[in-house]
Amino acid sequence: MDLLRKIDRDAERWLLLVFYVMLVITMAIEVLRRELFAYSSIWGEEIVRYSFIYLAWIGAAAAVKERAHIRIDVVMHYLGPRPKALLYIFGDLVMFAVALVALYWSFETVLVSAKFGSVTDGLRVSKVWFLMAVPLGFALMVWRLVQSFLRDIKALRDGSAVFEGDKLFD
Repeated sequence: MDLLRKIDRDAERWLLLVFYVMLVITMAIEVLRRELFAYSSIWGEEIVRYSFIYLAWIGAAAAVKERAHIRIDVVMHYLGPRPKALLYIFGDLVMFAVALVALYWSFETVLVSAKFGSVTDGLRVSKVWFLMAVPLGFALMVWRLVQSFLRDIKALRDGSAVFEGDKLFD
């Protein structure tokens, strides 16, 4: 149970670290190759591109978890704990519906790619591995939205302050 709690707490953080390190190292190698040897590879550009795509979608799920996604929260400063919790619950429900639709349609793209056996130009690896970034990101978002929804319901029931995440600007 302790392992599951650690995975739940740090999964996105570790995945983001892996993809970011892969992106930076590959990009550095490719810049050196291009500048020193006047040669660059196709695979390096693909790894950087697909690492960035995974970074974006896993980062979006991490933003949902930490309530760090962009929002206009001027009204929130004037609301009490219960109306604030209700507003967050409403926002989570809307986002949940959008995420479910996007998850369905993004997975459809993965299935079509798998059906026709499309591969990347440089690596010659199945595009399914790279197209899975979008449904994986939306699946993580759905999971984090369910957690957020349950947390907000508890705050609404208790009348306690709702989790708002860290403020970027004060």
